[in-house]
Amino acid sequence: MKISVVGLGYVGLPLAIALAKYYSVVGFDKSTKRIAELKKGQDANGEIDRKSFKGKKILFSSSEKYLGKSEIYIITVPTPVNKKKEPDLFLLKNACKVVGKQITKNNIVVVESTVYPGVTEEICGLILQKASGLVCGKDFFLGYSPERINPGDKKHKLETITKVVSGQNGFVLKKLKTMYGKIIPGKIFLAKNIRTAEAAKVIENAQRDINIAFINEITRIFSRLNISVSDVLEAAKTKWNFLDFKPGLVGGHCIGVDPFYLAYIAKKKKFNPEVILAGRKINDSMGIFLADNIHARATNILKKKRLRILILGFTFKENIKDLRNTKVVDIVKRLKRFGNQVEVHDYMADSAIAYRDYQIRLKNEKLNQRRAKKFDCIIGAVEHSLYKKITWSNLSNFLKREAVIFDLKGMWRKLKIPRGIEKIEL
Repeated sequence: MKISVVGLGYVGLPLAIALAKYYSVVGFDKSTKRIAELKKGQDANGEIDRKSFKGKKILFSSSEKYLGKSEIYIITVPTPVNKKKEPDLFLLKNACKVVGKQITKNNIVVVESTVYPGVTEEICGLILQKASGLVCGKDFFLGYSPERINPGDKKHKLETITKVVSGQNGFVLKKLKTMYGKIIPGKIFLAKNIRTAEAAKVIENAQRDINIAFINEITRIFSRLNISVSDVLEAAKTKWNFLDFKPGLVGGHCIGVDPFYLAYIAKKKKFNPEVILAGRKINDSMGIFLADNIHARATNILKKKRLRILILGFTFKENIKDLRNTKVVDIVKRLKRFGNQVEVHDYMADSAIAYRDYQIRLKNEKLNQRRAKKFDCIIGAVEHSLYKKITWSNLSNFLKREAVIFDLKGMWRKLKIPRGIEKIEL
């Protein structure tokens, strides 16, 4: 059986590689640069190592002509939000047009991209039908299987996460259960229908977003009471049913985006989703809150109006290269507005992408390899492994005699700090 995977990002590439162990696979992406890298066995995202490319029956291409004669087409393109925080389905619609030109009778088209309930059948199905001249549900068929990959997570990988699968009929379900079952043995859940599977995906991340929003809100309350939320959570989580969420910046491709998809369709159905949007508002403003708090406390302690600040970490989460929708940028821009001199360091991130997307001139050499500058304030923003392991002797090279350290992730809780240096945790 031949399978085509359309979109070779964080979701599509691991899927294509996994399927290529058992099937003939075409990996399609419109980016010629991306295809050139993959042909060399290189993944710029850092999710797939060179060894994983070897011995796989997979053709990487940016040419649509190689997509033909597949039995199953899997679409894994990004589905972001626009400036109005509404679903942006441009890439998904384009992918459907591309696939629609190639499909023939009895083909199956599976969407893995995050969508709101109804998109696969009511939008993708119509586009595919128009482009192919075939009848959806009669000549070709639809499936939906939400991606659940967590970038940088070595424990919860594609092969170990339960795969939710849905289809238009029993024929589709049987086919998809067999296909996905090859790479995820014994971990297939058959959803009642496509809309149910679509809904399951958006609420997974909306639920997490709301829980983090609660912790972020109590963080703001406790900051006014001069109580460390880290200390509070350490005590609270000793109860067996306490949910262990931590405060922080909520960015990335899913959690900071998916709730807007759910809110959008709710509004379309004349329902105002208060809790979902309240959670989004809190989390989207967290960077501003942190920056204001840092500036106020540091200037008060050091008796200075303007500070030289070093921020450690710029990716949206720890131990990955991914800069999509990072909220660290909110802290950077806000601190600069106060007149502070801000330098950002992240050894994992691509400095060219940081400048292209955020106009941030990122430093990315290892800390022990760079010439030390003296800063009034260091902010631990992202919990990368090397930052967690940093010693006081190394950190002190970058600090003035009197300085402030803000540990936003609690990664330096056990670090012994000498007098003259103030360490502040959330």
